[in-house]
Amino acid sequence: MVWIALKMLTGDRTKYMGIVFGVAFASMLISHQVSIFLSIMARCTSLIRNVQEGEIFVMDPTVRQADEVIGLSDDDLHRVRGVDGVAWAVKFYRGTVRARLPEGGPKGHGDFRSVVLLGLDDASLVGAPRKMLMGSVEDLRKPDAVIIDEAGYFYLFPGQPHQIGQTIEMTDRRAEIVGICEVGQPFQSMPIFYTKYSRAMQFSPPERRLLSYIIVEPESGVPAPVVAQRIMNDTGLQALTKETFRWNTIQFYVQNTGIPFNFGITVVLGFVVGIAIAGQTFYLFTIENLKQFGALKAMGTSNLRIVGMILVQALVVGLIGYGLGVGGTALFFTLTQGAIPLKGFHMLWQVMAGTAAAVSIIVVLASLLSIRKVLVLEPAVVFR
Repeated sequence: MVWIALKMLTGDRTKYMGIVFGVAFASMLISHQVSIFLSIMARCTSLIRNVQEGEIFVMDPTVRQADEVIGLSDDDLHRVRGVDGVAWAVKFYRGTVRARLPEGGPKGHGDFRSVVLLGLDDASLVGAPRKMLMGSVEDLRKPDAVIIDEAGYFYLFPGQPHQIGQTIEMTDRRAEIVGICEVGQPFQSMPIFYTKYSRAMQFSPPERRLLSYIIVEPESGVPAPVVAQRIMNDTGLQALTKETFRWNTIQFYVQNTGIPFNFGITVVLGFVVGIAIAGQTFYLFTIENLKQFGALKAMGTSNLRIVGMILVQALVVGLIGYGLGVGGTALFFTLTQGAIPLKGFHMLWQVMAGTAAAVSIIVVLASLLSIRKVLVLEPAVVFR
């Protein structure tokens, strides 16, 4: 019976390809848009993910997400260091400053660009990038030294090969690029500059409080959530583990931006279009084969066996369409992995599993329309 079902399915190549195309289009649209959405959400937490050291971020109690910086006082650092269970705590600066490119830049004059400036603890350089493409993290100890990320270098110096030694201005102060690194990209795709904390204070606009975060490492054997709670109880500041801070940031963007709504509409449209195309084509395919199903019924084939044949046809169509759709999404991310604007965009296995579930629902709903028509079919139709 399986062989007969497959012969019936592939007998009309046009309708067969139409059903496969509908499922493939739906699975590609769903997997692609969900992957893009998750990659964008990951970019929202790039500041947290790029800091490899420390388990806890300490910040102002009103901070809601990673890029919403409210300054702390230097006294807060000493208060945090005095909390029981804290192994070490260091300063960390995150701000947006205006950088001026050198004369003779891409447009022939010194252009201004907004950049993300990160200031690392002078002694330990906690939070420094791990993957250096040129130069070394220790070069930050040189005068006026900054390290730029690869995507930022491409943005500020388009078409130019990687090289260090170039100078720019930040808040009317000279800064020399001593290294190029590779890090996770921020949500706004602005260039990222690393420097020492004391130098970041010189590059930043003057404010009364410039300390953005305090990075804390708990003592060995003391759980990070416990230390975070102690910090909040003793200092009144907000202390979050990296995982909690990351999810808080994602939740902020989900609740306060139109990103999930817009991507959700696209995913729903893909799902509906998949059902519409596959369901309609599968139904027409069944209508045209009613005589064959009637003949099988007249020969004594049970309804259960015929339902099994239709489900086999749906399963084959679903597997082929799912493979083509998800394969197309994987091919897209493979071909664009070297593109700087899409750096870090990829498809997770959870997306593949979720798409498989969505495709299963599509083919089942498409099959139900056909199954009902076959179940009420009279065997005598073959003799009319």
